[in-house]
Amino acid sequence: MPVRDQLLASHEEFRRLAQEHIHYAQRLDNLIQKRFLTDDEKLEEIRLKKLKLRLKDQMELIEQQYRREHSEHQVA
Repeated sequence: MPVRDQLLASHEEFRRLAQEHIHYAQRLDNLIQKRFLTDDEKLEEIRLKKLKLRLKDQMELIEQQYRREHSEHQVA
C-alpha cells in the first residue's frame, strides 16, 4: 500500500490536511473556470494557491517522517 494511502487510513492530521487540500483545490478550480476574475477573486486565487502549497508541504513532512520511522523499524 502506498505511504500516502497508509497515512490517509491511519494518521488523523494527515487526513485532515488532505481534506483541506481537496477543499481548496475545488474552490480554486471553480475560480479558474470563470472567464474573468474580479480583483477580489484574483486575490482569492493567490490565497488558495498559497494555502494549498502550505498544506502540501505539511503533508510531505508527515510522509517523510513516516518513511524515516518505518525504514528504521525495518532495518532494526
